[in-house]
Amino acid sequence: MDMRRRRLWPWAVAAASAALVAPSAASAQIIEIGDLGTDVSPSCPSSPCLAVNRTTGYQAKVGPRRGLMKVPRDGRIVAWTIRLAKPGPRQIAFFNQQQGGASSAQITILRTGTKLRARAVAQGELQQLEPYFGSTVQFALERSIPVKKDYVIALTVPTWAPALAIGLGNDTSWRASRARGSCDDNRTQTAQTEANQLAQYYCLYRTARLTYSATLVTDPEKPRTTTRRSSGA
Repeated sequence: MDMRRRRLWPWAVAAASAALVAPSAASAQIIEIGDLGTDVSPSCPSSPCLAVNRTTGYQAKVGPRRGLMKVPRDGRIVAWTIRLAKPGPRQIAFFNQQQGGASSAQITILRTGTKLRARAVAQGELQQLEPYFGSTVQFALERSIPVKKDYVIALTVPTWAPALAIGLGNDTSWRASRARGSCDDNRTQTAQTEANQLAQYYCLYRTARLTYSATLVTDPEKPRTTTRRSSGA
């Protein structure tokens, strides 16, 4: 009996080793949603000098790429970036007077629904933009924002922002939180400035791009287990 146990013991060890599993490393990813690259420049001070004003918007399409501002995986938004033109003094004074004050913007997280409606589920802090005109600036969020896959990252501009590239192809377009019949109205305030607000993104503007992006840190994937194969008998 003892000899049988001794003979079975190496087999038992081999079987136990084969049953052991080792978790693979889980890692988060850093993804720039709506990455601008280096070839996108907003208008101003050239003429026409166009700006985003009194609305919330997101990029719908850039060439063949759709869903550019959709969150690809669950995670947290930790920062956002905006590329700003450098309007001249007269242009700045004009926009300040006509669009309700100094240039400002913030990031907004949307949960989209039917009939081009979207609800603002969270927002970053409002930032004053004039000190950064003529540059690309990144704003770290005071508190990161949890997001789910397929949420949309939008830019909210309660006043105005020189963050609009124009003269692009007809296959490039962005949407604004304006309802049917108000696409040419840039004086009425339509920006989603509070969480839980619902708006319709009916208005589509072609040949232009909003020059912003957002930094996502994805949730770590659950560890996968791998079975170790034993060389025992």
